[in-house]
Amino acid sequence: MSTIPAETESLGAISLQQKTAYAVGMFVNNLQAAALPAIMVVLNLGLGINPIWVGFIGFIPRIFDAVSDPIVGYLSDHTRTRWGRRRPFIFAGAVLSAFVFAGMWQMPAGGSQLFYFRFFLTASIIYFLTYTLYATPFVALGYEMTSDYHERTRLHAFANTFGQFAWLIAPWFWWIMTEFFDNTVDGASALAIVIGFAVLLGVVPAVFCRERELPPKKSTHDGNGGLSGFFRFLASFFGSIGETMRCWPFLKICLATFLVFNGFQLGSSFSLYVMIFYVFGDAQSPAVAAGALNGWFGTLTVICTFGVIPLTALISEHLGKQRTFLLTTLISILGYALKWFCYNPSFPYLLLLACPLVAFGQGALFTLMGSMISDVCDYDELRTGERREGVFGAIYWWMVKVGLAIAGLLTGVMLTASGFVTPEAGESEAVTQTASTLFYLRLFDVGVPMLTAIVALAIMATYELSESRAAEIRLELERRRGQEMPKPG
Repeated sequence: MSTIPAETESLGAISLQQKTAYAVGMFVNNLQAAALPAIMVVLNLGLGINPIWVGFIGFIPRIFDAVSDPIVGYLSDHTRTRWGRRRPFIFAGAVLSAFVFAGMWQMPAGGSQLFYFRFFLTASIIYFLTYTLYATPFVALGYEMTSDYHERTRLHAFANTFGQFAWLIAPWFWWIMTEFFDNTVDGASALAIVIGFAVLLGVVPAVFCRERELPPKKSTHDGNGGLSGFFRFLASFFGSIGETMRCWPFLKICLATFLVFNGFQLGSSFSLYVMIFYVFGDAQSPAVAAGALNGWFGTLTVICTFGVIPLTALISEHLGKQRTFLLTTLISILGYALKWFCYNPSFPYLLLLACPLVAFGQGALFTLMGSMISDVCDYDELRTGERREGVFGAIYWWMVKVGLAIAGLLTGVMLTASGFVTPEAGESEAVTQTASTLFYLRLFDVGVPMLTAIVALAIMATYELSESRAAEIRLELERRRGQEMPKPG
């Protein structure tokens, strides 16, 4: 196994080749996160499944994630192979999730709502297990690739920039399914195959990324097997989870991400409905017109994000990560507020004015948070003497995925509460919604992300790990390891 020399690791330098390989993996990670909710709207508007049922399809698999995510993270922390501790998981997870995602949309025709509910619920559980196998070790790999405070931000800025291409294409999925196929169900089947091939690129970081060289470690459940070995494993596993959940800086990062990202996802889940039934309600083909506007809104937002990410990294070097988060989140709140005034049936594309401001929310979030969790892993090592990037990454992304599931579940509940009339299969353009329903759809779209972002600002205002504190922690860790490290400044 090729490893980073100790002197290079101490300096924190990451080669362009290594950054690029990790960035390809980030594209795959984002593609899987973006593709499923973008296509799942077909279950409601294409197959006519009750939106609450669709919400359960998104929510129930997260119960399994609650177990599988931390287990995979723990195992990747403690695995020792000739290929490393993360890379075998990443390779297997990329291949398996690619095939499962493509297969789950090849659904038999003519089924009942109950049949499709059971089919997609089962397929989703299997898919998320394979996705966890890829995503959790991949994220952990990024946390440990450098020890430098600012290089961590630069790595995640580079990877997040490349990963934005997934969010660039996902908003066009609905338009593709309505424009090029006889029905959206056939469109989803074909699109899933293409996405499955793209997910196979997830093997790139497994093949080309290097891992930090670690000394051989005796497994916490070595020795006598059987029941006593199993109980030692459980004790070590739950002890690791407990230590993670007692790390206050990490919990604040989790809560802030949960609120900002999932507030955005919950709000934006109503955007397509607003465009179809409010903005283009009087158009000849509202679904196609809304698909185009949704595509352009997503595309322009991502184009703006390409500028936001390096700007975030630059601002962070001057203001620090915490203050940069507060600033960029505040700008995104202004963008959400602007959407309310830009939803205009007379001038549909006025909505694009909000894109540059909205881009600050998601573009800055994962650029900063990935870097901040790397700092937290150092803080945790100082407390516990353990490197547990896998468990930190697992719990962090499980929180994100639980939020996505709750967003999906709440979307169905909130749609129903708004008085939304679910169209029959294939007849979305023939349904007229009431004025009250349209008002609530717009209120949910704009108000939810604004409210959750404001709460996140309050939480992160008390974040403890400044640049100076992070530097002190790194120096102490290097002293423990008997290595020399240049003093900051």
